[in-house]
Amino acid sequence: VILAGLVAAVASSRSWLVKMIKLLVLMSLVGCVYGDPPQCGGGKPMQSIKTYLGKGVSYDTAENICCNNHHYAEHWGYFEKVGLFQQLDPNGETVFYDSVCGIPLFIAPKGRTFAEWRSESEHHGWPSFRPEEIVTENVIIHPFGRMESKCGTHLGHNIPSDGRDRYCIDLVCIAGEPDNGTIHVQLLGPILNASQFDPKTYVSIAPVNSGKQSYTVEIMIGGGLFFVTFGAIAVFACNVLLRAMKKKQCRGGCCKDRRAVGVPLASKAEHGEQ
Repeated sequence: VILAGLVAAVASSRSWLVKMIKLLVLMSLVGCVYGDPPQCGGGKPMQSIKTYLGKGVSYDTAENICCNNHHYAEHWGYFEKVGLFQQLDPNGETVFYDSVCGIPLFIAPKGRTFAEWRSESEHHGWPSFRPEEIVTENVIIHPFGRMESKCGTHLGHNIPSDGRDRYCIDLVCIAGEPDNGTIHVQLLGPILNASQFDPKTYVSIAPVNSGKQSYTVEIMIGGGLFFVTFGAIAVFACNVLLRAMKKKQCRGGCCKDRRAVGVPLASKAEHGEQ
């Protein structure tokens, strides 16, 4: 009822300024009412991530990033503090499982060498996966590049490079153990659980370029250009308005700047004229 009333109020306003203010209030109210959808299917990260690869990852960070967030990420280079690549088999493939429900999400390296995978990840600051390395059945890529598992666990974002999808993923969200066949969280769709997944024969069907990517940088640049342009126009408009007001005052005889209206005429005698 409140939302319907605000919509009607916005539509009935004559002033554009009033409309904008009411629209902002409406958007804020919608955000408060609906907010972000629930994450992690109502669950929490498994306790075993505390000992992941013998060193473990931060449980608090995992809970915040994976289950209570859609926008932020673990710190740049966090996986290097854990010593991820030093502890993996450089001659084999590693399967990464959901930190909440244990379904397989990525297997790497595929279609490239271990050194190439490691180099790309270290260059970007987060574990980076390619379309050949994603378990398509278990991962959702949203229109603007946000990625989450079918368990509702936030994973990271799709940030393409070289014309191909590149999944920039938070290690704390893929540090789980394989599920035991029983998933205790609410799923977002059909999955391929750990017992059904064969790393040796699995072939991903993910498109090379999904067209679903993060536009964060583009939005920041575009927003900056918009505000700079808007600011320049506003300054120009203010200057024009001030000049117009000054001219109007001068015409009314109230201008104090003699150079603008000329020195009042004095008598001929004062000027020494005959």
